[in-house]
Amino acid sequence: MLLARLLKKLIHCGSLTLIDAEGHEFEVGDGTDPKVTIRIHDRLTQWKLALNPSLYAGEAYMDGSLTVEQGTVFDFLDLATRSMWQPGNESIVTILLAFRTLGRFLQQINPAGRSKNNVAHHYDLSDTLYDLFLDADRQYSCAYFERPGITLEQAQDAKKRHIAAKLLLNRPGLKVLDIGCGWGGMALYLAAETGAHVTGITLSEEQLKVARTRAEQAGLADRVQFHLRDYREEAATYDRIVSVGMFEHVGLPHYPTFFAKVSDLLTADGIALLHSIGRADGAGATNPWVRKYIFPGGYCPALSEVLPVVEKQLLFVTDIEILRLHYAKTLAEWRRRFAENRDKIKALYDERFCRMWEFYLAGAEVAFRNEYQMVFQLQLTKDQEAVPLTRDYITEWEHGRRAKSQAAE
Repeated sequence: MLLARLLKKLIHCGSLTLIDAEGHEFEVGDGTDPKVTIRIHDRLTQWKLALNPSLYAGEAYMDGSLTVEQGTVFDFLDLATRSMWQPGNESIVTILLAFRTLGRFLQQINPAGRSKNNVAHHYDLSDTLYDLFLDADRQYSCAYFERPGITLEQAQDAKKRHIAAKLLLNRPGLKVLDIGCGWGGMALYLAAETGAHVTGITLSEEQLKVARTRAEQAGLADRVQFHLRDYREEAATYDRIVSVGMFEHVGLPHYPTFFAKVSDLLTADGIALLHSIGRADGAGATNPWVRKYIFPGGYCPALSEVLPVVEKQLLFVTDIEILRLHYAKTLAEWRRRFAENRDKIKALYDERFCRMWEFYLAGAEVAFRNEYQMVFQLQLTKDQEAVPLTRDYITEWEHGRRAKSQAAE
Protein backbone atom coordinates (compact mmCIF):
# COMPACT_ATOMS: atom_id res chain seq x y z
CA MET A 1 0.00 0.00 0.00
CA LEU A 2 1.30 3.44 -1.01
CA LEU A 3 0.43 5.07 2.32
CA ALA A 4 2.22 2.35 4.29
CA ARG A 5 5.34 2.75 2.13
CA LEU A 6 5.29 6.52 2.69
CA LEU A 7 4.93 6.12 6.47
CA LYS A 8 7.74 3.57 6.52
CA LYS A 9 10.06 6.11 4.91
CA LEU A 10 8.98 8.91 7.26
CA ILE A 11 8.59 7.31 10.68
CA HIS A 12 11.79 6.05 12.32
CA CYS A 13 11.10 6.58 16.03
CA GLY A 14 8.19 5.29 18.08
CA SER A 15 5.77 2.64 16.85
CA LEU A 16 2.86 3.15 14.49
CA THR A 17 0.47 0.38 13.47
CA LEU A 18 -1.62 1.15 10.40
CA ILE A 19 -4.74 -0.94 9.79
CA ASP A 20 -6.00 -0.47 6.25
CA ALA A 21 -9.54 -0.68 4.85
CA GLU A 22 -9.19 -4.44 4.30
CA GLY A 23 -7.97 -5.06 7.85
CA HIS A 24 -4.31 -5.59 6.94
CA GLU A 25 -1.80 -4.34 9.53
CA PHE A 26 1.44 -2.52 8.73
CA GLU A 27 4.05 -1.79 11.39
CA VAL A 28 6.40 1.20 11.03
CA GLY A 29 8.90 2.81 13.37
CA ASP A 30 11.59 1.34 15.59
CA GLY A 31 9.35 -0.55 18.03
CA THR A 32 9.85 1.86 20.93
CA ASP A 33 7.24 3.93 22.76
CA PRO A 34 4.96 5.68 22.13
CA LYS A 35 2.84 3.01 20.49
CA VAL A 36 0.00 4.29 18.33
CA THR A 37 -2.52 2.42 16.18
CA ILE A 38 -4.64 4.09 13.51
CA ARG A 39 -7.33 2.56 11.30
CA ILE A 40 -8.29 3.75 7.81
CA HIS A 41 -11.90 2.86 7.04
CA ASP A 42 -12.05 3.18 3.25
CA ARG A 43 -9.71 2.90 0.29
CA LEU A 44 -10.33 6.44 -1.00
CA THR A 45 -9.04 7.86 2.30
CA GLN A 46 -5.89 5.75 1.94
CA TRP A 47 -5.13 7.33 -1.42
CA LYS A 48 -5.94 10.85 -0.27
CA LEU A 49 -3.68 10.50 2.76
CA ALA A 50 -0.83 9.28 0.59
CA LEU A 51 -1.23 12.16 -1.86
CA ASN A 52 -1.76 15.07 0.54
CA PRO A 53 -1.58 14.11 4.24
CA SER A 54 -1.35 17.75 5.35
CA LEU A 55 -4.93 18.33 4.23
CA TYR A 56 -6.60 14.95 4.35
CA ALA A 57 -5.37 13.65 7.72
CA GLY A 58 -7.43 16.31 9.48
CA GLU A 59 -10.43 15.80 7.23
CA ALA A 60 -10.31 12.03 7.70
CA TYR A 61 -10.13 12.39 11.48
CA MET A 62 -13.04 14.87 11.48
CA ASP A 63 -15.21 12.58 9.36
CA GLY A 64 -14.29 9.38 11.19
CA SER A 65 -12.66 7.71 8.20
CA LEU A 66 -9.42 7.76 10.22
CA THR A 67 -9.65 6.67 13.84
CA VAL A 68 -7.00 6.30 16.52
CA GLU A 69 -7.41 2.88 18.13
CA GLN A 70 -4.40 2.98 20.45
CA GLY A 71 -3.25 6.27 21.95
CA THR A 72 -4.80 9.65 21.18
CA VAL A 73 -4.85 11.99 18.21
CA PHE A 74 -2.15 13.98 20.01
CA ASP A 75 0.02 10.86 20.30
CA PHE A 76 -0.43 10.19 16.57
CA LEU A 77 0.44 13.73 15.49
CA ASP A 78 3.32 13.95 17.95
CA LEU A 79 4.82 10.71 16.66
CA ALA A 80 4.36 11.73 13.02
CA THR A 81 5.82 15.22 13.36
CA ARG A 82 8.79 14.17 15.52
CA SER A 83 9.67 11.54 12.94
CA MET A 84 9.15 13.85 9.98
CA TRP A 85 11.98 16.17 10.97
CA GLN A 86 14.51 13.40 11.60
CA PRO A 87 17.71 13.40 9.47
CA GLY A 88 17.22 11.46 6.27
CA ASN A 89 13.69 12.70 5.61
CA GLU A 90 14.69 15.97 3.97
CA SER A 91 13.70 15.03 0.41
CA ILE A 92 10.29 13.61 1.38
CA VAL A 93 9.53 16.59 3.63
CA THR A 94 10.48 18.98 0.83
CA ILE A 95 8.00 17.29 -1.51
CA LEU A 96 5.21 17.25 1.09
CA LEU A 97 5.69 20.90 1.99
CA ALA A 98 5.87 21.95 -1.66
CA PHE A 99 2.09 21.50 -1.92
CA ARG A 100 1.60 24.14 0.80
CA THR A 101 3.59 26.85 -0.97
CA LEU A 102 1.58 26.77 -4.20
CA GLY A 103 -0.26 30.06 -4.39
CA ARG A 104 0.71 31.06 -0.84
CA PHE A 105 0.81 34.77 -1.73
CA LEU A 106 -2.75 34.70 -3.13
CA GLN A 107 -3.97 32.76 -0.09
CA GLN A 108 -2.96 35.66 2.15
CA ILE A 109 -4.64 38.53 0.35
CA ASN A 110 -6.93 39.92 3.06
CA PRO A 111 -8.77 43.13 2.12
CA ALA A 112 -11.01 44.55 4.82
CA GLY A 113 -14.14 42.64 3.78
CA ARG A 114 -12.40 39.29 3.56
CA SER A 115 -10.56 39.94 6.83
CA LYS A 116 -13.87 40.43 8.63
CA ASN A 117 -15.28 37.21 7.18
CA ASN A 118 -12.13 35.30 8.11
CA VAL A 119 -12.31 36.57 11.68
CA ALA A 120 -16.00 35.70 11.97
CA HIS A 121 -15.25 32.12 10.82
CA HIS A 122 -13.28 31.44 14.00
CA TYR A 123 -14.02 34.11 16.59
CA ASP A 124 -17.78 34.53 16.21
CA LEU A 125 -18.46 31.05 17.57
CA SER A 126 -20.43 30.47 20.76
CA ASP A 127 -19.24 32.42 23.80
CA THR A 128 -19.79 29.28 25.83
CA LEU A 129 -17.24 27.38 23.74
CA TYR A 130 -14.40 29.71 24.67
CA ASP A 131 -15.45 29.79 28.32
CA LEU A 132 -15.08 26.01 28.41
CA PHE A 133 -11.36 25.88 27.59
CA LEU A 134 -9.80 29.34 28.00
CA ASP A 135 -8.90 31.08 31.25
CA ALA A 136 -11.46 33.36 32.88
CA ASP A 137 -10.04 36.42 31.10
CA ARG A 138 -10.38 34.68 27.72
CA GLN A 139 -6.77 35.21 26.74
CA TYR A 140 -6.74 33.36 23.41
CA SER A 141 -3.00 33.68 22.80
CA CYS A 142 0.27 32.35 24.15
CA ALA A 143 0.61 32.52 27.94
CA TYR A 144 3.92 33.30 29.65
CA PHE A 145 5.09 30.59 32.04
CA GLU A 146 7.52 32.72 33.98
CA ARG A 147 8.18 29.99 36.56
CA PRO A 148 7.47 26.26 36.85
CA GLY A 149 4.23 24.99 38.30
CA ILE A 150 2.02 28.01 37.73
CA THR A 151 -1.57 27.69 36.48
CA LEU A 152 -2.82 28.83 33.10
CA GLU A 153 -4.54 31.77 34.80
CA GLN A 154 -1.27 32.83 36.44
CA ALA A 155 0.63 32.41 33.18
CA GLN A 156 -1.88 34.56 31.28
CA ASP A 157 -1.61 37.25 33.96
CA ALA A 158 2.17 37.03 33.59
CA LYS A 159 1.81 37.49 29.82
CA LYS A 160 -0.16 40.69 30.31
CA ARG A 161 2.40 41.97 32.82
CA HIS A 162 5.26 41.12 30.47
CA ILE A 163 3.70 42.98 27.56
CA ALA A 164 2.70 45.96 29.72
CA ALA A 165 6.27 46.20 31.00
CA LYS A 166 7.59 46.43 27.44
CA LEU A 167 5.08 49.17 26.64
CA LEU A 168 6.71 51.32 29.35
CA LEU A 169 3.46 52.84 30.60
CA ASN A 170 5.38 55.17 32.88
CA ARG A 171 2.81 57.92 33.34
CA PRO A 172 -0.98 57.95 33.68
CA GLY A 173 -3.22 59.05 30.85
CA LEU A 174 -1.23 57.60 27.98
CA LYS A 175 -3.30 56.81 24.89
CA VAL A 176 -3.04 53.15 23.88
CA LEU A 177 -4.35 51.38 20.79
CA ASP A 178 -5.00 47.63 21.02
CA ILE A 179 -5.15 46.21 17.48
CA GLY A 180 -7.12 42.97 17.54
CA CYS A 181 -8.38 43.41 21.10
CA GLY A 182 -10.26 40.10 21.35
CA TRP A 183 -12.63 40.02 24.30
CA GLY A 184 -10.92 43.04 25.84
CA GLY A 185 -8.72 41.45 28.51
CA MET A 186 -5.46 43.20 27.58
CA ALA A 187 -7.10 46.60 27.15
CA LEU A 188 -8.88 46.34 30.49
CA TYR A 189 -5.68 45.23 32.22
CA LEU A 190 -3.67 48.16 30.85
CA ALA A 191 -6.33 50.67 31.88
CA ALA A 192 -6.79 49.23 35.37
CA GLU A 193 -3.09 48.77 36.11
CA THR A 194 -1.62 51.93 34.61
CA GLY A 195 -4.40 54.48 34.21
CA ALA A 196 -4.04 54.42 30.43
CA HIS A 197 -6.83 55.40 28.05
CA VAL A 198 -7.23 52.42 25.73
CA THR A 199 -8.96 52.02 22.39
CA GLY A 200 -9.51 48.44 21.31
CA ILE A 201 -10.42 47.49 17.75
CA THR A 202 -11.66 44.13 16.50
CA LEU A 203 -13.40 42.63 13.47
CA SER A 204 -15.41 40.18 15.56
CA GLU A 205 -18.93 41.32 16.40
CA GLU A 206 -19.23 38.74 19.16
CA GLN A 207 -15.95 39.78 20.76
CA LEU A 208 -16.98 43.43 20.57
CA LYS A 209 -20.20 42.78 22.51
CA VAL A 210 -18.35 40.96 25.27
CA ALA A 211 -15.55 43.53 25.48
CA ARG A 212 -17.97 46.44 25.84
CA THR A 213 -19.96 44.62 28.49
CA ARG A 214 -16.78 43.84 30.43
CA ALA A 215 -15.68 47.48 30.33
CA GLU A 216 -19.03 48.56 31.79
CA GLN A 217 -18.96 45.88 34.48
CA ALA A 218 -15.39 46.83 35.46
CA GLY A 219 -16.27 50.51 35.74
CA LEU A 220 -13.73 51.34 33.03
CA ALA A 221 -16.00 52.47 30.20
CA ASP A 222 -14.74 56.03 30.63
CA ARG A 223 -11.16 54.91 29.89
CA VAL A 224 -11.62 51.93 27.57
CA GLN A 225 -13.56 52.06 24.32
CA PHE A 226 -14.00 49.23 21.84
CA HIS A 227 -14.86 49.53 18.15
CA LEU A 228 -15.65 47.23 15.24
CA ARG A 229 -12.92 48.56 13.00
CA ASP A 230 -10.20 47.38 10.64
CA TYR A 231 -6.71 48.59 11.55
CA ARG A 232 -6.52 50.29 8.15
CA GLU A 233 -9.45 52.54 9.14
CA GLU A 234 -7.93 53.85 12.38
CA ALA A 235 -7.00 57.54 12.22
CA ALA A 236 -6.11 58.81 15.73
CA THR A 237 -2.61 59.11 17.19
CA TYR A 238 -1.41 56.99 20.11
CA ASP A 239 1.43 56.97 22.62
CA ARG A 240 1.46 53.18 22.68
CA ILE A 241 0.26 50.48 20.30
CA VAL A 242 -0.11 46.83 21.22
CA SER A 243 -1.21 43.89 19.09
CA VAL A 244 -1.44 40.37 20.51
CA GLY A 245 -2.32 37.39 18.31
CA MET A 246 -3.69 39.50 15.47
CA PHE A 247 -0.72 39.81 13.12
CA GLU A 248 -1.16 36.17 12.08
CA HIS A 249 -4.33 37.30 10.25
CA VAL A 250 -2.78 40.23 8.36
CA GLY A 251 -1.26 38.31 5.43
CA LEU A 252 2.14 38.78 3.83
CA PRO A 253 0.94 41.10 1.03
CA HIS A 254 -0.36 43.54 3.66
CA TYR A 255 2.72 43.83 5.87
CA PRO A 256 3.83 47.14 4.27
CA THR A 257 0.37 48.60 4.91
CA PHE A 258 0.28 47.28 8.47
CA PHE A 259 3.63 48.73 9.53
CA ALA A 260 3.03 51.98 7.65
CA LYS A 261 -0.20 52.34 9.64
CA VAL A 262 1.60 51.58 12.92
CA SER A 263 4.15 54.25 12.08
CA ASP A 264 1.46 56.78 11.15
CA LEU A 265 -0.56 56.17 14.33
CA LEU A 266 2.41 56.27 16.71
CA THR A 267 3.55 59.52 18.32
CA ALA A 268 7.15 60.63 17.81
CA ASP A 269 8.23 59.12 21.14
CA GLY A 270 5.72 56.27 21.08
CA ILE A 271 6.28 52.53 21.60
CA ALA A 272 4.62 49.61 19.82
CA LEU A 273 4.65 45.96 20.90
CA LEU A 274 3.76 43.19 18.45
CA HIS A 275 3.14 39.66 19.81
CA SER A 276 2.73 37.04 17.08
CA ILE A 277 3.20 33.40 16.25
CA GLY A 278 6.13 32.93 13.88
CA ARG A 279 8.25 30.24 12.30
CA ALA A 280 11.88 29.59 13.15
CA ASP A 281 12.69 27.73 9.92
CA GLY A 282 12.20 30.55 7.43
CA ALA A 283 9.40 31.48 5.04
CA GLY A 284 6.75 28.84 4.47
CA ALA A 285 3.02 28.42 4.04
CA THR A 286 0.02 27.71 6.23
CA ASN A 287 -1.01 24.09 6.68
CA PRO A 288 -3.86 23.58 4.16
CA TRP A 289 -6.20 21.94 6.69
CA VAL A 290 -5.70 24.81 9.15
CA ARG A 291 -6.26 27.33 6.36
CA LYS A 292 -9.49 25.63 5.23
CA TYR A 293 -11.11 24.83 8.57
CA ILE A 294 -9.56 26.96 11.33
CA PHE A 295 -7.89 30.19 10.21
CA PRO A 296 -8.71 31.11 6.58
CA GLY A 297 -6.30 33.74 5.33
CA GLY A 298 -3.93 33.19 8.24
CA TYR A 299 -0.14 32.97 8.08
CA CYS A 300 2.55 32.84 10.76
CA PRO A 301 5.64 34.57 9.37
CA ALA A 302 9.36 34.15 9.76
CA LEU A 303 11.16 37.17 11.17
CA SER A 304 13.07 37.30 7.88
CA GLU A 305 9.73 38.24 6.25
CA VAL A 306 8.84 40.84 8.89
CA LEU A 307 12.02 42.75 9.65
CA PRO A 308 12.75 43.96 6.09
CA VAL A 309 9.29 45.55 5.98
CA VAL A 310 9.81 47.18 9.39
CA GLU A 311 13.14 48.59 8.25
CA LYS A 312 11.54 50.27 5.23
CA GLN A 313 9.22 52.18 7.58
CA LEU A 314 12.25 53.56 9.43
CA LEU A 315 11.07 52.03 12.69
CA PHE A 316 13.67 51.05 15.28
CA VAL A 317 13.51 47.47 16.52
CA THR A 318 14.37 48.08 20.17
CA ASP A 319 13.68 44.59 21.52
CA ILE A 320 13.04 41.11 20.15
CA GLU A 321 12.14 38.18 22.38
CA ILE A 322 11.44 34.62 21.25
CA LEU A 323 9.03 32.55 23.34
CA ARG A 324 9.70 28.93 22.43
CA LEU A 325 7.67 26.34 24.32
CA HIS A 326 5.32 28.72 26.13
CA TYR A 327 2.60 28.20 23.51
CA ALA A 328 3.01 24.41 23.62
CA LYS A 329 2.32 24.54 27.37
CA THR A 330 -0.64 26.87 26.77
CA LEU A 331 -2.14 24.57 24.16
CA ALA A 332 -1.65 21.52 26.37
CA GLU A 333 -3.80 23.19 29.02
CA TRP A 334 -6.45 24.26 26.49
CA ARG A 335 -6.49 20.70 25.15
CA ARG A 336 -6.95 19.29 28.67
CA ARG A 337 -9.82 21.65 29.43
CA PHE A 338 -11.46 20.97 26.07
CA ALA A 339 -11.36 17.22 26.81
CA GLU A 340 -12.86 17.74 30.26
CA ASN A 341 -15.76 19.69 28.74
CA ARG A 342 -16.13 17.68 25.54
CA ASP A 343 -19.72 16.59 26.25
CA LYS A 344 -20.81 20.19 26.79
CA ILE A 345 -19.07 21.29 23.58
CA LYS A 346 -20.66 18.43 21.65
CA ALA A 347 -24.06 19.60 22.91
CA LEU A 348 -23.28 23.09 21.54
CA TYR A 349 -22.19 21.77 18.14
CA ASP A 350 -21.71 18.09 17.20
CA GLU A 351 -19.22 15.22 17.15
CA ARG A 352 -17.54 16.40 13.94
CA PHE A 353 -16.90 19.84 15.46
CA CYS A 354 -15.32 18.25 18.53
CA ARG A 355 -13.06 16.08 16.39
CA MET A 356 -12.08 19.10 14.30
CA TRP A 357 -11.06 21.06 17.40
CA GLU A 358 -9.28 18.09 18.94
CA PHE A 359 -7.20 17.82 15.77
CA TYR A 360 -6.60 21.59 15.73
CA LEU A 361 -5.45 21.86 19.35
CA ALA A 362 -3.27 18.74 19.16
CA GLY A 363 -1.80 19.77 15.80
CA ALA A 364 -1.02 23.27 17.05
CA GLU A 365 0.72 21.92 20.14
CA VAL A 366 2.96 19.52 18.21
CA ALA A 367 3.79 22.34 15.77
CA PHE A 368 5.37 24.24 18.67
CA ARG A 369 7.03 21.14 20.08
CA ASN A 370 8.31 19.59 16.87
CA GLU A 371 7.88 21.85 13.85
CA TYR A 372 9.76 25.11 14.45
CA GLN A 373 6.78 27.21 15.46
CA MET A 374 7.50 29.93 18.03
CA VAL A 375 6.17 33.25 19.29
CA PHE A 376 8.03 36.52 18.87
CA GLN A 377 7.54 39.83 20.63
CA LEU A 378 8.78 42.80 18.65
CA GLN A 379 9.16 46.21 20.29
CA LEU A 380 9.20 49.13 17.84
CA THR A 381 9.80 52.87 18.19
CA LYS A 382 10.37 55.90 16.01
CA ASP A 383 12.91 57.31 18.46
CA GLN A 384 15.75 55.08 19.64
CA GLU A 385 15.77 56.95 22.96
CA ALA A 386 12.10 56.17 23.65
CA VAL A 387 13.05 53.20 25.83
CA PRO A 388 15.95 52.74 28.30
CA LEU A 389 19.22 51.33 27.00
CA THR A 390 19.00 48.16 29.08
CA ARG A 391 16.12 45.73 29.68
CA ASP A 392 16.14 46.23 33.45
CA TYR A 393 12.99 48.35 33.29
CA ILE A 394 11.04 45.30 32.05
CA THR A 395 11.94 43.00 34.93
CA GLU A 396 11.66 45.77 37.53
CA TRP A 397 8.12 46.62 36.42
CA GLU A 398 7.11 42.97 36.32
CA HIS A 399 8.52 42.24 39.78
CA GLY A 400 6.74 45.23 41.27
CA ARG A 401 3.37 44.37 39.72
CA ARG A 402 3.71 40.69 40.57
CA ALA A 403 4.36 41.55 44.22
CA LYS A 404 1.33 43.86 44.22
CA SER A 405 -0.84 41.12 42.70
CA GLN A 406 0.33 38.49 45.18
CA ALA A 407 -0.29 40.84 48.10
CA ALA A 408 -3.87 41.35 46.92
CA GLU A 409 -4.59 37.60 46.74
